[in-house]
Amino acid sequence: MPVMQRLPLFLRILRRRTRKGPPARYDVQWQSGVAVPAADGVPLMTDHYAPVTGDPCPTVMVRAPYVRIGFPFNYLYGALFAEQGFHVILQSSRGTGGSGGEFDPWQGEREDSLATVAWLREQEWFSGELYTIGASYMAFTQWALAGDPPPEWRGAVMQVGHTDPHDFFWRGGAFGLERALVGGVGLFTQAMTGKDYFLAVLRLQRHLKRAVRGVPLLDVYPQVYGGRRPILEQWLEHPEPEFWHASDLTPLADKLAVPVSLSTGWWDLSPEQVIEHYVRLRAAGHEPDLLIGPWTHTSALEDGWAELFAQAMRRLRGEPSPYRVRVFVGGAGEWRDLPSWPPPEIREERWFLGEGTLGLAEGTGSTSFRYDPTDPTPAIGGALQSPTQGQRDQAELEKRSDVVTFTGPVLSSPLEIIGAVRAEFDASTTAVSGDLFARLCDVDPAGKSVNICDGLTRSAEAGRVVVEMGPAGHRFRPGHRIRLQVSGGAHPRFLRNYGTGEPPGRATRMVATDTTVQHTSTLVLPVV
Repeated sequence: MPVMQRLPLFLRILRRRTRKGPPARYDVQWQSGVAVPAADGVPLMTDHYAPVTGDPCPTVMVRAPYVRIGFPFNYLYGALFAEQGFHVILQSSRGTGGSGGEFDPWQGEREDSLATVAWLREQEWFSGELYTIGASYMAFTQWALAGDPPPEWRGAVMQVGHTDPHDFFWRGGAFGLERALVGGVGLFTQAMTGKDYFLAVLRLQRHLKRAVRGVPLLDVYPQVYGGRRPILEQWLEHPEPEFWHASDLTPLADKLAVPVSLSTGWWDLSPEQVIEHYVRLRAAGHEPDLLIGPWTHTSALEDGWAELFAQAMRRLRGEPSPYRVRVFVGGAGEWRDLPSWPPPEIREERWFLGEGTLGLAEGTGSTSFRYDPTDPTPAIGGALQSPTQGQRDQAELEKRSDVVTFTGPVLSSPLEIIGAVRAEFDASTTAVSGDLFARLCDVDPAGKSVNICDGLTRSAEAGRVVVEMGPAGHRFRPGHRIRLQVSGGAHPRFLRNYGTGEPPGRATRMVATDTTVQHTSTLVLPVV
């Protein structure tokens, strides 16, 4: 059995010189590689971080495939929470990070979590108070525990999470290629060390561009990982919701009674899911708190750590939250506390398309553009995991012939939106199916266009096409203009539409698509 020892030198240096939290209350020691038995006996490898004190302290559980790779999770969750007076266990999901068994994403997490709680009950340092915390897949493992909550569970802190894998990969009807390939590095490398993970990331960076441009996809993607990944191929081959039904934990929010804190970012991978968790919990009579910041999926743990850490500490200490919903309003550059989501005072305002214009009166005519999958419209900004993620200047993108823009007049007074944005298109396409990617932008007096929110819908028929563009909190200031950007894709965030309707994994033939958007189409804004 491993024994408690001093933290690695790297973590000791970080705690002294790069503090990302309040002053430490305790020194910290740790155990590495504790084998916790699962219900079927396989070992679940676990690192234990503990405050140096003889007093009883609550326990925080963090579980995911990649949580034991080292930095940043050993620092953010291990050291920083232990020094505040919590035992912290970081555990690798089965089949990953040295844990026994076979890894199957989103499966078996409930049973393994419950087995870990049973092990905790036998530890002399366990006080009987259990909390859970974590981001992304770590949030999913918390929701899995909600299916059979143990009596010791006192609260959950779910950061930039998701519970519905089908919505995560197939929202709008197009496969989320980039998030599958990039996220797969964390899920499929099964790395035991930071070095293994680092080498996997280098391989991804070296091969990703070729992999997303080659065909057939099933033959070119393996270079990203150095081999095939059958689970990823299942994701790609199953757009139908029925395949994913057993993995969808969203309904658990209707009955989870454990106090919950939720957080996401405007350019997170699944902010709609986090907001649905909040709405469901509130509808069931619970009092969660929700934090939405100007973050992406990864920057939330960097730029947003001060806000996320403060939110987490309140939940772990049982302190009341000063807000029900707190959102960062872009353009205004300030945080807003709301009584609910969406705020009760919003109204829908429709802006109609014209000849390159947006206006409050219905337009006439139409606008057409051609999408060529051999030269797909690139993804710049938004819900990405690449260096171009988040809020970006859209100048280069809007110069392309396959991107059309509709821009409103100069605003004489501020216009503020908080809520879900959507576009309703009367559209047709010449191919078997076509994608409509719609993006809301803010154009400043100098003409710089930056993205606010966006979405994509795949449609095989002419008619009304609704593109859900996600949640937003933004103030368009006087002198600025509202812009709707429309194109036929955002590659490789969404797998390009080949225009043939063939299954994407084996398809090699590509057909250019001409899309026509009628000026009866509208942009629908939630105006405060």
